[in-house]
Amino acid sequence: MKKALAALSCTLALMVAVYADPVEIQLWHYFSGPDGPWFEKVVSDFNASQSKIKVVSQMVPREELLKQYTIGLVGGNLPDIGMVDNPEHASFAAMGLFLDISDKIKGWEGDGKFFKGPWKSCVYNGKVYGVPHNSNCLALYYNEDMLKAAGVQPPTTWSELETAAKKLTKPGVFGLAICAIGNEEGTFQYLPWLLSSGATIEKLNSPESIKSLTFLTGLIKKGYMSNEVINWTQADVEKQFATGRAAMMVNGPWNLSAVKTDAPNMNWYLAKIPKDKVYSSVLGGENFGIIANSKHPAEAWEFLKYMSRPDVMENFAKNAGKFPPRADVMNGSTYWKSDRLLKVFTEQMEYAMPRGPHPKWPEISSAIYTAFQEAFTMTKTPEQALQDAQNKVDKALTK
Repeated sequence: MKKALAALSCTLALMVAVYADPVEIQLWHYFSGPDGPWFEKVVSDFNASQSKIKVVSQMVPREELLKQYTIGLVGGNLPDIGMVDNPEHASFAAMGLFLDISDKIKGWEGDGKFFKGPWKSCVYNGKVYGVPHNSNCLALYYNEDMLKAAGVQPPTTWSELETAAKKLTKPGVFGLAICAIGNEEGTFQYLPWLLSSGATIEKLNSPESIKSLTFLTGLIKKGYMSNEVINWTQADVEKQFATGRAAMMVNGPWNLSAVKTDAPNMNWYLAKIPKDKVYSSVLGGENFGIIANSKHPAEAWEFLKYMSRPDVMENFAKNAGKFPPRADVMNGSTYWKSDRLLKVFTEQMEYAMPRGPHPKWPEISSAIYTAFQEAFTMTKTPEQALQDAQNKVDKALTK
């Protein structure tokens, strides 16, 4: 009888284990465009691949998401996994939102496989607080017919860029267009110039930093770049280029389709952003991290690993119009290399660096875009504008 009861007990235990509900993992993201359905496919494919974990994803508009993270740090209403724009990762890590997963990274097959820039955006104080999910960067677009007519080769240095912009500028056409609007979008476009000079965000008043702002301000003073750049978003810059009012522009891969649609008969191509000391671009994209107070960190880590698998990452990036942050995925695929335009962004990704990463990035970014707006409107000299920016950053860092 005892043996029968013991056998029955084991059978019931086995049945409970087999039919137990999966551990439910809550995930927040802000994919709301064409990338949304492709991310949901990653989630559904993961759920279908096993029975122990169920990821429940929720789309929350970006600004609302950031607000909910801040509120949740106090109230405790947070998911198990959260998405964040890469320049904001360090800020939330410093606030205690994300779990330190440094121990989980050791021995993981993805360790060491990511591009330097995307990986750096997940690191704060030497510890890893997440995994990069997708990336993008900036490159130089140019009108091939305009350059040919002016006898100009695609510029590779700042000196060549200024010479080209001068020859390309004529009534109704500026040699170069960039976005210099007073927000994060403008900072995103300015950073390649700052970093190429050898400057850093910690020393905005350095000679190198002043050189970068002086160079761009000079293009406006000489009439090679419109003073309206302070009002142009990256979408506005695309329209300037597509309508022939700018011979060259700096923009991202998200505007490739827009140029094709807006200027179907234009001959155009891409190049790396011209350099001063080194080639540079700026990193865009999102990261995912495990929320620090998650009750299921092990299960959350299983999803992050799945999401970061080469095959999963490649499929998402190709279909969602993104770039994979893993170097082995980018370099091992023919997709980005075979496309005449995408391959230039692939090359530029080698030089893409994150904004920051720094817990005070919002204040730093504000100081940067205020400085270049002041210089571009001739309100202040580049030296004055950047010294004031440095003062703001110093004040923010001492709070």
